[in-house]
Amino acid sequence: MTVASVLTITLYVLNIIFALIVIFISRKSPSSTWAWLFVFFFLPIVGFFLYLLFGRNLRKKHFVRWRAIHQHELLDTYKEQQQHIHNGTYDYPNAISKKYAPLIQMNVDYNHAMLSAHNDVKLFTNGNEKFDAVVEDIMQAKESIHIQYYIYKMDDVGKRIFNALVQKAKEGVEVKLIYDDLGSRKLRTRHLQQLIDAGGQAVAFFSSVFKILNPRVNFRNHRKLVIIDGKIGYIGGFNVGNEYVGLDEKFGYWRDTHLRIEGHSVYSMQAHFLFDWHQARNEEFKSGDEKYFPSFKIAKTIPVQIVSSGPDTDFESIKNSYIRMILSAKRYVYIQSPYFVPDEAFLHAIQIAASSGVDVRVMTPENTDHPFIYGANSAYNGDLLEHGGRVFRYTKGFLHAKMLVIDDEVATIGTTNIDVRSFSLNFEINALIYDSDIAMQCRQLFEQDQQDCFEMTNERFAQRTKWTKVREAISRLISPIL
Repeated sequence: MTVASVLTITLYVLNIIFALIVIFISRKSPSSTWAWLFVFFFLPIVGFFLYLLFGRNLRKKHFVRWRAIHQHELLDTYKEQQQHIHNGTYDYPNAISKKYAPLIQMNVDYNHAMLSAHNDVKLFTNGNEKFDAVVEDIMQAKESIHIQYYIYKMDDVGKRIFNALVQKAKEGVEVKLIYDDLGSRKLRTRHLQQLIDAGGQAVAFFSSVFKILNPRVNFRNHRKLVIIDGKIGYIGGFNVGNEYVGLDEKFGYWRDTHLRIEGHSVYSMQAHFLFDWHQARNEEFKSGDEKYFPSFKIAKTIPVQIVSSGPDTDFESIKNSYIRMILSAKRYVYIQSPYFVPDEAFLHAIQIAASSGVDVRVMTPENTDHPFIYGANSAYNGDLLEHGGRVFRYTKGFLHAKMLVIDDEVATIGTTNIDVRSFSLNFEINALIYDSDIAMQCRQLFEQDQQDCFEMTNERFAQRTKWTKVREAISRLISPIL
């Protein structure tokens, strides 16, 4: 028997072993299990290598000490709020937050996501305006600047922010930067040296010498946060790069949604940043400086919850918040996401809502950055159409917004796409806003974007090409691991 034959047999045996592991040991969902078995069957030689990189679960024990205390500075306030909610004595800040008390309680109990009553919220849909505001707030910082992005490119946009960070570091302001090691794979330490020399700090999340051959490559930090002096926070879909201001020819116009929040919900954003900072540096969490959680007053009373999710927990808080919102809707559910590859629970929720007479609309980009994502979007769009929902394909450019709004009452904006990766594999963060003015603004943005869409009707869906149907079939099978 030749060496090649022995090697081939060995690889096939390993492939079978990994298949058995997926079925009997890894405790994956049935849909994910079948998706991996599909990969093993059609890629018997490389399937187990793919599983090593993308199929293993994250060992949660390493996160226990951070998860238990990552909101240490807010623990007493959290416990007091939780107790009042359970006792029925909590004074909800407005009628909408009281109406959605079950949603709020779920996030308090399972995510430590305190409801903050005092916030001022501003929406951004244009990259230039968003980055102008970020730079302006950075230049006004007095104590600390904490900045975190999945993608940070040292191009025109990135250098503009970077230069502002360097200047503030030279002035003695604390500057901390987190970037994802895979998302920002072209970013090197030498690019950040000027900031480090000025006294700033920068760290990659889940870093590895080999970007792709990283055993934790499947678990990315997809969060986008900027926190100024513990009082002002930015959260949403924009990363840092020229494409986010429409300067990339491939994508063209970039449509995204981001929030600037000034208020007490920034405390929760700060806590999540510090959690990720200590995790990225692989060091014990230390009690935060009081400057990170300053006392201040804000006149506006917009209730906000900051909800997080990730592979460090089994409770998919953001996905479950989406589902709770969808099933609470009486009039409409509007969803924008660049990726619409829902799991069964989410899909059933929107089907139930649409079948019950709720106006369910989903908007995705016509031009995507992944062929299988396009196929998956198309396949699941069809599942919604069958139940009376409506589907819109954005054609003006690339739609990257992650927004869900219901009934002119509750909206959520953040980093979370409608797919299994965002629901369970990535570290994500969203803001839930219980305010009619903000919700109406979100609805109006959706309706404005409809003018730059075509509607995927049942008739149009029936006319799709054979190649599209093939992509849909393959994409549906592997969607749990996309």
